[in-house]
Amino acid sequence: MERDGQNISIWQDTVDLPPAERGKSLCCDVLIIGAGMTGVSTGLRLQKEGLSCLVVDAHNMAFGTSGGTSAHLNTVLDTPYTDIIRQHGLEKAGLVLESVRQAIADIESNVEDYAIDCDFRRCQGYMYAQNEEEAKKMEDIKDAIAQVGITVKDSENVPVPFETMHGIVFEEQGSFHPTKYMLGLRKAFLELGGQLIENTLVQQVNEGADDKLEVKTENGQIWLARKVIYATHTPPGVQWMNFRLAPYRSYIQVFELEDPTDCPEALIYDMEEPFHYFRTVLLDGNPLLMVGGQDHKTAHEANEQFNFKELEAFVRTRYKVKNKIYEWSSQYYESQDSLPFIGHCTARSHKSELLATGYGGNGMVFSTLAARILTDLIVRGESPYETLYAPSRVGPLSAIRDLLIENLDVVKSFVKGRLKAENIDELVELGRGEAKVIRYEGDKIGVYKDKSGKLYGIDPVCRHAACIVKWNNAESSWDCPCHGARYDCEGRLLNGPALAPLKRWEWQQE
Repeated sequence: MERDGQNISIWQDTVDLPPAERGKSLCCDVLIIGAGMTGVSTGLRLQKEGLSCLVVDAHNMAFGTSGGTSAHLNTVLDTPYTDIIRQHGLEKAGLVLESVRQAIADIESNVEDYAIDCDFRRCQGYMYAQNEEEAKKMEDIKDAIAQVGITVKDSENVPVPFETMHGIVFEEQGSFHPTKYMLGLRKAFLELGGQLIENTLVQQVNEGADDKLEVKTENGQIWLARKVIYATHTPPGVQWMNFRLAPYRSYIQVFELEDPTDCPEALIYDMEEPFHYFRTVLLDGNPLLMVGGQDHKTAHEANEQFNFKELEAFVRTRYKVKNKIYEWSSQYYESQDSLPFIGHCTARSHKSELLATGYGGNGMVFSTLAARILTDLIVRGESPYETLYAPSRVGPLSAIRDLLIENLDVVKSFVKGRLKAENIDELVELGRGEAKVIRYEGDKIGVYKDKSGKLYGIDPVCRHAACIVKWNNAESSWDCPCHGARYDCEGRLLNGPALAPLKRWEWQQE
């Protein structure tokens, strides 16, 4: 299983991904773009309802955030209920809780119904403070948690091997192995007649005949569908939703501890800014400590690799570490008002296109919730959570298809020009494994030198909205600071909303 970064996650390293079965039909009821947790979960629910469903991904299942998540299952969300109540009111905050409870119950039901061995478990959650300011903020969060209806109380026994000033404990949390779970859903989806196509980039969605949508890929393939769901985090192309989402990176490490009993049976969070989160994962039946944090806006830090060092130092000052086993980073999207966008792309006109995005740090729960909401909207025409998460809740949206970039260059490796290395003085100072944006004869060029000394050159203008990409030295990728599009060292597209690779420069051989 591949994912969108050079660092291997424990989730991709502990499963074998079978090859996708190519789709046979060119027409379906619902076509889902994206084979992450949202796409696979929604595909299965729709197929169970008797609809023909096709899931298409530009890479492989769980290539993006689903393969890099921390896989916490929360009713106490990353966005505090203090913020949700302030922005949306207590009644809607209570509906948020109801919806995420339903999502965790759906995961548990799937685990039981399809006999999925994915280390699913229910557990408690803890939050701790280390000073008076943090304790005051935590007390406010505790009051909000109680207000919405979660059992919460003070705790002076936070299950960590270091001193804390004060803590709280709350019920209804959980965890699991996300890719093992997704493989179970995938198997059930295919057995019910669902179709899955991987390594195929969707580039255009146009209105076709007989109220169907025409979905066109980079290689010219066209499918017809009554409905299209964008399960891609940020919808493709340049459109209004891009400006209602902010991309973030988060960093995760997994450690073998000297004393395995120090691995907590609960989910644990501190009150630092940005906060850290702890849980236990199993590897061959042995408990390991997973810790995440250091979150920041994508491409807004000078040295992403430094975040791994900071996170490791944080852990080693609190735990007796035997070995660091894994480290990786992952991308998620925050919405402008702390709640996801799930539902129809537009409140008016047709109801043919739907989306789910803006999950923040709670992707496993909200993606499962999205599967329920989207299925209800398509099959029954309504959902009890429709208004709460409606993408149109702040002003009208145009249909995504009307705003996709037209006439894209679909050549996978478009050559912009040729370079002579000896003519670029800055390359002498570029170390192996390093990259930078330089100027050469009036052009900006992104140059990367790999560990063997081979040079790669790309045009650093993002193919989405023409922002300048920045090198991510933690994952060896070119990341866009505007809307989160990401490319590998050769300019190949890793994550949208861009729909084409970066133009590349070739190095002229003497």
